Amino acid sequence: MASSQTRRVIMAGLVGTSLEWYDFFLYGSAAALVFNKLFFPTFEPLTGTLLAFLTYAIGFVARPLGGIVFGHFGDRAGRKNVLVVTLLLMGVATFLIGLLPGYATIGVAAPLLLVTLRFVQGLGLGGEWGGAVLMSIEHGDPRRRGFNASWPQVGVPAGNLLAAAVLGIMSAALPEEAFLSWGWRVPFLLSGALVVVGLWIRLRIVESPLFAQVERAGAKARMPLLEVLRTHPRALVSAGLARIGVDVAFYIFVTYILAYVTGPLGLERGVALNAVLIGSAFQLFLIPLFGALSDRVGRRRVYLAGVIGAAVWVFTFFPLLDTGSFPLIALASIVALACHAAMYGPQAAFIAELFSTRLRYSGASMGYQVAGIFGGALAPIVALWLFDRFGGTLAVSLYVVAALAVTAAGLALAPRTHDDTPGPGDAPAENPGDPGNSGDLDGTRDGDLGTRTGTASRDA
Repeated sequence: MASSQTRRVIMAGLVGTSLEWYDFFLYGSAAALVFNKLFFPTFEPLTGTLLAFLTYAIGFVARPLGGIVFGHFGDRAGRKNVLVVTLLLMGVATFLIGLLPGYATIGVAAPLLLVTLRFVQGLGLGGEWGGAVLMSIEHGDPRRRGFNASWPQVGVPAGNLLAAAVLGIMSAALPEEAFLSWGWRVPFLLSGALVVVGLWIRLRIVESPLFAQVERAGAKARMPLLEVLRTHPRALVSAGLARIGVDVAFYIFVTYILAYVTGPLGLERGVALNAVLIGSAFQLFLIPLFGALSDRVGRRRVYLAGVIGAAVWVFTFFPLLDTGSFPLIALASIVALACHAAMYGPQAAFIAELFSTRLRYSGASMGYQVAGIFGGALAPIVALWLFDRFGGTLAVSLYVVAALAVTAAGLALAPRTHDDTPGPGDAPAENPGDPGNSGDLDGTRDGDLGTRTGTASRDA
């Protein structure tokens, strides 16, 4: 049974990441539905949508920078303080987007300001993920790391659910002209109030005990990122590759679907929004379920099952959308996001356990966020181009499969992991000269891709 402090930390991570992903996904949904008309009205529809998605991609470019900056301070000054700053950054940037005038009012300054605020969003989110996951892992029972770390991951569908729901309500309640004029702004302005709630929760938690142990021992890294590059190169590459396909599949399933259903299929935007809404609701339960399963059978087994499922389902996904039937479109979304949940549930623990405690914020953040540039940042843009170039969705499906093959390669490359729970038969550290790997200073020892209990690896 988790302690009250562990439960509080997990709740703080869930609420905070839900709010930050609400902000991030709100932008993606608006890019597909509104920004092409409001900020790029002088371009023909396809070009305007591509430009809107390019501004969307800026957030992914900023995320590794946020991972570097906040990862450094997370490994040097602690996890808790960084999480407060990242939440503020995201909330303020999103609120200001809601106040931003369109191209018709201030001309080219409008898209430039939009890009700037999107960049700030990316900085905040780049530092958010690592801190929320590490707090959940480093407070809880080592045998339940997959389950505990999956709760910040639940923030993704929760944020997406909230963003899609608020946009869906505004879209359904208002005529097209009113929605484009002011209705789309309401969800962005709402972020300001939500951030206050998130800050209140985060300020009540205590620092990670494992980081506190490193701090007491005087073992904090002076330049964490440089040490990660020197001592954990294989782990860094594995983390990045393992994330790319998950990212591509997800953004095809939740963002490109909006452009595809409202564009080539000519259906109402509410059809796609509601389908994503239903699929995200299922993920709220499936992500922790798969996280818990990874504690029992191993991270890689569950992760790989999701990879295979998504690679198969993507060839059914688009034919179901093409029917124009809402029940079938909803089914396409539910199964697609269930496959994603099988990958995303164990992902946080899988990546975090690749790195020792003293370098974990920097290592996990960099491995996770750099992959976003090649995954989620490009996925909607590549999908739009492939559909326009080849005149169908088969090329888009093959693109998703290729990205998932990269993820499978990342899983295969993964080294034995750091789980802070030494047990009989632990393997020697990968870099014995690094005190963060040896376990002498921070309690970190090499374990398995599952959670160590003194037995053989569950991923064998």
